[in-house]
Amino acid sequence: MKVYLVRHGETAWSLTGQHTGVTDIGLTARGEDQARALAPRLRTLDIAQVLVSPRLRARQTCELAGLQVGSVIEPDLAEWDYGHYEGLRSVDICHENPGWNVWDDGCPGGESADEVSARADRVIACRCRMPGTVVLFSHGQFCAALAARWIGLALVEGQHFPLSTASISLLGIEPRHDNRHIIALWNETQTDSKSCV
Repeated sequence: MKVYLVRHGETAWSLTGQHTGVTDIGLTARGEDQARALAPRLRTLDIAQVLVSPRLRARQTCELAGLQVGSVIEPDLAEWDYGHYEGLRSVDICHENPGWNVWDDGCPGGESADEVSARADRVIACRCRMPGTVVLFSHGQFCAALAARWIGLALVEGQHFPLSTASISLLGIEPRHDNRHIIALWNETQTDSKSCV
C-alpha cells in the first residue's frame, strides 16, 4: 500500500503567505504549469483510487495532472479552516496574538488542532487502508497533519513537515519491520527529480 500526497499548485495567496482555508481561489498561471508538470510522474503509477479536496485549487491540480477521471471529492481533505485568521499571514496574526501557533492553538472561529487531527485520522482510517496506490490531492498544512498522524505523532509535529506547492510525498508501510508506517518520500518537486518512487 502506498499513499501519495500531492499539494496543489501555486496560488496568489501561497505566494504571499496568506492562510488559505475555505477561500476558494484558483491556481496562478505558474500553478497551472506546476500541475501539468506532475502528469508524467503520476501517470506511471498503478493507481487504485484518487481522492481530492473540494477546494478549487486542489481540483484544478488534479485535473491538470491528468487524474480527474474517476477521482472522488473527499471533504476531509480540505485545508485547515482558519476562521477569523483566513487571508492573514502568520506574522500579522502574531502581532495581534503573540506566540500564536496554528498547530497548538488552532483558529478562533475556525478549526481547533484536535478537530484537524480527527479529520486526518478519519482519512487514514477510511481511505488509506485500501490495497494499492492511493493519490490524495490536498493542501500544505493538511498534508503535514496527515504525515504526522500517519507515523503516530501528535498533530503539533506536523509543523516540522513543510511542503512546496505542487509537491509529491509518499506515505508507506515497511513490511520487514512489523508493517511500520513510514514517510518514504517528502516534498519532492519537479525540479528535485525526474523519477517517481
